[in-house]
Amino acid sequence: MFVRIVKLSFHPEHITVFLDNFNVMKDQIRQAPGNRLLELYQDKMNENVFFTYSYWETEADLENYRKSALFNEVWTFTKQLFNDKPEAWSVDKLISLP
Repeated sequence: MFVRIVKLSFHPEHITVFLDNFNVMKDQIRQAPGNRLLELYQDKMNENVFFTYSYWETEADLENYRKSALFNEVWTFTKQLFNDKPEAWSVDKLISLP
């Protein structure tokens, strides 16, 4: 399992716009080939900061998504709302306890 974690920081006035758009796009993102999980978190101490966690079958699946028209649409919209540079981590899931 390949996991992608992305930290997103928004101008306060754009949070609702981001969340509205995420709610519209989330099912399409989740249905991307190879995607096994999509989660969105909001930081408890800084409400402007969000994290997406997405689980992918392979790194190639994530790269295919990142080259897709869907990603281009989502990213083009979202990046104009940022108040800081996004950060991303690609990690391999080693252990998971239900």
